[in-house]
Amino acid sequence: MSVLAHVFEAAGIATVVLSSVREMAVKVAPPRALHCEFPLGRPLGKPGDAVFQHDVLRQAFALLDAPSGPVLVDYPDVIEADKEQVACALPPRYDPSLPAAVDEANGLRRAYDRARARRGVTSVGRVVDADGVPDAVAVLVAIAGGAEWKSAGIPGGNTTALCHDIRTYYEEAALELVNGPRPGARALEDWFFDQTEAGKIVLQARAAIRDSGAKAPVWFYMTPAHRL
Repeated sequence: MSVLAHVFEAAGIATVVLSSVREMAVKVAPPRALHCEFPLGRPLGKPGDAVFQHDVLRQAFALLDAPSGPVLVDYPDVIEADKEQVACALPPRYDPSLPAAVDEANGLRRAYDRARARRGVTSVGRVVDADGVPDAVAVLVAIAGGAEWKSAGIPGGNTTALCHDIRTYYEEAALELVNGPRPGARALEDWFFDQTEAGKIVLQARAAIRDSGAKAPVWFYMTPAHRL
């Protein structure tokens, strides 16, 4: 976003950046940035707290009055990332003849449908929709098991978009099953990769593609960078 801010400004469009990583804002120096020391995935700070969120936006837009830039201002409140854990019971195995990750994806469909009906939107759909998620998981199962990734039938030929759809499908379903407060983005990430069969398969398929000698863009962005 900081880099894009320079592009928009060059075209005559004033910008304000909400910074999540201060070092990046310092390095790239967008014309105006409000650094918010909040957990990643929560750019406005407190879910469901309209007063707090409006204050963040108010202070961000106030930077438009700065006489010159670059301007980097720290939002006064700091929110520490807590060690959340998602209490989400995964569905029991339904069809033992299927790979565990595929069976799991099928089992989450009702929760996903409830989530989509409640919210009215979904972020699944870059290369597959909800109907295609189990088959997409099956492709990764095959790659993790030794199938050549180039001929495995990766939807759209895009590993990054494929993994985005699978993970988003899981996380949207999880929000319908979770017990307790609404979890943050990092907690859902940990749940997906550490507790679900699909998350484990994504990691295994990523490693298999990497070890095959594929160029980094093919496999690197299948997961967050710290998930080695």
